[in-house]
Amino acid sequence: MRKEQGFSLIELLIVVVIIGIIAAIAIPNLIASRRAANEGSAAAAIRTYHGAQATYQATLGSGSFAGSSAGLDVQAFTDLTAVGLIDGVLGSGSKSGYTFTGAQVPQNAAGPAQFAGFATPATPTGITATGTRDFAVLLDGVVYDGNPGTITISTNGGTNITRTGGTPFNP
Repeated sequence: MRKEQGFSLIELLIVVVIIGIIAAIAIPNLIASRRAANEGSAAAAIRTYHGAQATYQATLGSGSFAGSSAGLDVQAFTDLTAVGLIDGVLGSGSKSGYTFTGAQVPQNAAGPAQFAGFATPATPTGITATGTRDFAVLLDGVVYDGNPGTITISTNGGTNITRTGGTPFNP
């Protein structure tokens, strides 16, 4: 009689169950880590946008900022990319699961030139959420964060920019 060697079906099933348990523990943590990385990238991109706008105003903008005064759109980011102040990925208006928009208001009787930048998660809810916070920056350079939909930016008919909602970002 020959002696067979190998694993029994029960032993293989036990190994598969153990791997399944480890995966069930690890996958949510990996998804949360990716979401946190996306949020960190968005906050850094908003800071980069602020610096690029300041450089644009001082060097190329003749006192004005890049973008349109029609409201939040991607024009400010494409303008800053065209002059080499930000990279093409951020200039496309979409990076790391976030959508970026900006606005500017030229100097007028109501006050000096102003700008705003806004980052919102492309998918804010569910298992595939790319982020759970919006980010905004205005002329003062303070980055604000809040739950999606809690921060609003208004150009007030092209006269000045206001922000409502959000709290100063503290990483």
